[in-house]
Amino acid sequence: QVQLVESGGGLVQAGGSLRLSCAASGRTFSSYTMGWFRQAPGKERTFVATFNWSGGSTYYADSVKGRFTISRDAKNTVYLQMNSLKPEDTAVYYCAARRVTWISTSRDDYDYWGQGTQVTVSS
Repeated sequence: QVQLVESGGGLVQAGGSLRLSCAASGRTFSSYTMGWFRQAPGKERTFVATFNWSGGSTYYADSVKGRFTISRDAKNTVYLQMNSLKPEDTAVYYCAARRVTWISTSRDDYDYWGQGTQVTVSS
């Protein structure tokens, strides 16, 4: 059973940085795609960033391009480095996994989800 556990959220001032982590377990993830999504209060869950474990291809939402970076380490942990944070980045951030290698920005294409971690950016 795939498990995704996020951590690293918190309260930060505008312009600051946070690094989210997602510890993935239960499978060999070499053929998976990993993604980060976020959901602000009263809004739908939207795509933030994604990469495929095998080829390293990445893709970002326009709203975070140049500020956020998705990466991984050798121990099945996926990171989202968030710099130059803005109040509109405030949301619950979710890690997700997809059982195929080609990346997707659609939440409906992801098979597994973490519980989420809150990020709050104050102005």
